[in-house]
Amino acid sequence: MYGHDFPGPDDGPASGLLDQVEAAEVALRAAADRGRPGVADGPAVDNDPQHYFTALIEADQKIEPRDWMPDAYRKTLIRQIAQHAHSEIIGMQPEGNWISRAPSLARKAILLAKVQDEAGHGLYLYAAAETLGVTRDELVELLLTGRQKYSSIFNYPTLGWADVGAIGWLVDGAAIVNQVPLCRCSYGPYARAMIRVCKEESFHQRQGYEILHTLASGTPAQRAMAQDAVDRWWYPSLAMFGPPDTDSTHSQQSMAWKIKRFSNDDLRQRFVDMCVQQAGVLDLRLPDPDLRWNEQRQAYDYTQPDYAELMRVISGDGPCNRQRIDHRRRAHADGSWVREAAAAYAAKRTDERVEVAA
Repeated sequence: MYGHDFPGPDDGPASGLLDQVEAAEVALRAAADRGRPGVADGPAVDNDPQHYFTALIEADQKIEPRDWMPDAYRKTLIRQIAQHAHSEIIGMQPEGNWISRAPSLARKAILLAKVQDEAGHGLYLYAAAETLGVTRDELVELLLTGRQKYSSIFNYPTLGWADVGAIGWLVDGAAIVNQVPLCRCSYGPYARAMIRVCKEESFHQRQGYEILHTLASGTPAQRAMAQDAVDRWWYPSLAMFGPPDTDSTHSQQSMAWKIKRFSNDDLRQRFVDMCVQQAGVLDLRLPDPDLRWNEQRQAYDYTQPDYAELMRVISGDGPCNRQRIDHRRRAHADGSWVREAAAAYAAKRTDERVEVAA
């Protein structure tokens, strides 16, 4: 029980998510202990790098940075990990706007810790991407010039304090559902980064859920504020899982490579089923008149998000696209002296070590 007085988002249908993260961590260690395909698997595996790569995937082993991998696999990972890293960095902005306006010192401290976590997640992920032969500077340049994307959800404005709660519950909740399977990704550095990220994201979701619980239990005005935030963030959160499977460009190949483990629609359904019970505890309404239990499917029927709107926002026509990237460009320029100082210090330390060795 969260706070020992009401069910939190980790209770009920979401309770297994952290268990899945722990299981993935155990599986990583077990895979390392099993060893890798070798001579016993035959000359085709030994002499043909494509066969060896395929054998690793089929054995549920991890591809590591020094392993041979198809160029398409490498490019897919760079695109996905970079987009994920960019999303963590850009995602600091909507909630960061509310640090100075949080309603209490305790709320401010918690939100500050959460935004700081997002920065750390971005750094974990940039480091994972660098193992694929791309530099962080290159990735940042691709983001700032619009040649790489970040999650469209962060192009919506945070209009009130309740939006911080809705982001924590819905946006971070969707992220957890999406990211927990990535703890079993076939690329080792990404899988290991995701285990740490998912453990921290569970705190983020609980923080947002608790904000909404407090507001929903408060005055009529506070309750209305919470409901309004849920109404505005529900469908953009559903869209976070990407286009429907029939329109998804990358899902099929990513699943064959075990980068992804589940399709967009499967993950979206899991998220809906998880949120219905949580919304009942909050006593808030999910804004979908067609939301109802389907006994035959043993899942909830729901209204799909507006995918045309999703594509408009991805293409740059969202409410805050320009604001978000302009802010990132300014921050990058303002921080140039820090990067230069750090590089100079690192070079000096390297020279000192060379002199000592000599």
